[in-house]
Amino acid sequence: MEDTFKLSNKVQHLSAISLSVHNVGRQKCTPGYSWGPGIRDHYLIHYISSGSGTYRTGGKTYVLHAGDAFLAYPDTEICYQASEEDPWTYEWVGFSGSDAAPMISSTDFSRTVPVVHSIICGDALRHQLSRINAAFGNTFQNAVQMTGELYLLFSILIRYATLTPSEKSSDTENVNQAVTYIASRYSYAITVEDIAAFVGVSRSTLFRQFRRVKQLSPKEYLDRYRNRRAIQLLKQTDLPVTSVAASVGYEDPLYFSRVFKKLMGISPSQFRAKSRDGEEIAHRQGKSIEEKP
Repeated sequence: MEDTFKLSNKVQHLSAISLSVHNVGRQKCTPGYSWGPGIRDHYLIHYISSGSGTYRTGGKTYVLHAGDAFLAYPDTEICYQASEEDPWTYEWVGFSGSDAAPMISSTDFSRTVPVVHSIICGDALRHQLSRINAAFGNTFQNAVQMTGELYLLFSILIRYATLTPSEKSSDTENVNQAVTYIASRYSYAITVEDIAAFVGVSRSTLFRQFRRVKQLSPKEYLDRYRNRRAIQLLKQTDLPVTSVAASVGYEDPLYFSRVFKKLMGISPSQFRAKSRDGEEIAHRQGKSIEEKP
């Protein structure tokens, strides 16, 4: 029996806004190996090359086998587990960006059915995932190459999609459009009314659709999206909190701080200090190890 293994490459800094690879890898799981229940902050596609297992999300459990694929949506609870008798081997890629939602909406994946059985283009899909893996690195050139290979992966999924646009849920389509708009405009002082106007529905309709598809209101999703971007700025830059607030679309820095504390449990300033204390401790520990004879 082939030894189990896990090859996982994680990108340290995202460079593209339209489409960025977060991680890519391959794993042959041990019997019963599982991940979750948990939530990702990005999309994640797994393609099963051998074996079997289960994927649970949205209150449903899907039994999957070699040749199947499953998709995890951001901010959505998921859990997947390898079979005890025939544990799966799978390849995956995690990604985000303003182009992610419309790309996914053109494939056979949807929130109502986040799995695809017996993918016709399985070999091509595996080949493209290996190309993304081969392009892995943390330079800007690597990021551009990985993004290019990811676009090609989507071109394969879209080419072999079997569902027509009319068969897609209008709720999902509208929410995907809203998510795309938020990803490209979050740094401006947009409102839920602006988002609904872009999608072409009323505020109340968009609220109901968001609740059905994402189990969040549009305002909650917008705040969480802005919060994720604020976390990146607090960790990676020395911008004052007022500038961070403005950079993620909040005109009132006090309101930004209230929203941030509600989601994170601490203020933006406390979060930055805590993050840097952790980095300093890790740095000192690493230096201490290096200095040992």
